[in-house]
Amino acid sequence: MSEPLILYPKGCRKAIFIRRYKRFTVEARLDGRIIGVHTNNTGSMLGLLREGQEIFISPAQNPDRKLKWTLEAVMPDGEMIGVNTAVPNKILQLAFETGNLPELKGYTDLKREAKTGKSRLDGLFTDASNKLPNLWVECKNVTLVEDEVACFPDAQTERGRKHIVELMDLADGGDRVALFFFIQRTDGKCFGPADVVDPEYAELFYKAIEKKVECWAYEAVINEQGISVGKKLPLTNCK
Repeated sequence: MSEPLILYPKGCRKAIFIRRYKRFTVEARLDGRIIGVHTNNTGSMLGLLREGQEIFISPAQNPDRKLKWTLEAVMPDGEMIGVNTAVPNKILQLAFETGNLPELKGYTDLKREAKTGKSRLDGLFTDASNKLPNLWVECKNVTLVEDEVACFPDAQTERGRKHIVELMDLADGGDRVALFFFIQRTDGKCFGPADVVDPEYAELFYKAIEKKVECWAYEAVINEQGISVGKKLPLTNCK
């Protein structure tokens, strides 16, 4: 791929997954010893965490951090599937700055963690000339693929349902709004909500599409050097 938008830090390693024993910690084997690895992914990572498989970890950038490694990806059959949930937000900003998302053409400014109502959304894009409507974007990390359909979420998500309701309210008010699903694997052919996992989220998703909430489902290009934006996947099963 071309130069990654996100570069992994120097010193990344492959390790062997043992178990997930706390919400933010997994246990792994590296160079014959057992280590704790931080994960920021609070989802279930359904189907991904299997004892004995390879994982990809990065060294902590803060030398004082208790856990010296961070889980970046799992590697079933050697394929990298990114599980770091901080990536979509970073990709959104970097893709905006480098012109890698055509949906953002014409916008000049980005406000991160923009407040709306009682909560915050990941990005508010504005146009200095005021020719374009405000654009609110909420990012989601996708790691679940079933029958070649990339799906979100992989666990019940009250927060995700709340965000969809907020986006629909903003759309009703005349703003442009979008859900940016960043799919950190390459075996999906299309995208849809995981109705088996969270049927209420799926129902809200379909309502949001009807209300002109945009869905940007982009596949990641990922290897041991870093991550960039790949192709956009079509929606499936939208009512």
